[in-house]
Amino acid sequence: MSRIAFKMKLKAGAKAEYKKRHDEIWPELAALLKCNGISNYSIFLDEETNTLFAVQHQDGASSQDLGTTEIVRKWWAYMADIMETNSDNSPVSITLEQVFHLD
Repeated sequence: MSRIAFKMKLKAGAKAEYKKRHDEIWPELAALLKCNGISNYSIFLDEETNTLFAVQHQDGASSQDLGTTEIVRKWWAYMADIMETNSDNSPVSITLEQVFHLD
């Protein structure tokens, strides 16, 4: 199992809505993530820059690699109004390099 981190960008003023939507994550989306080996998934917000910082454990593809599934494409469309996105509604996502880890 590996751990990855990436960052995304939230639109200004969208913190409460972003949190609400994730508090109510669709059960079928959560199940898809788990079935694809994604666990211990956390997202943090830097409010000064509206940067979202995500960390997840994966045993296979990352959550960003599941964009070929219908449920992920629907989630991306649902989130597109509050995040910076690509033309296919996927979040603009930048993989981060791990430079330190303390176990």
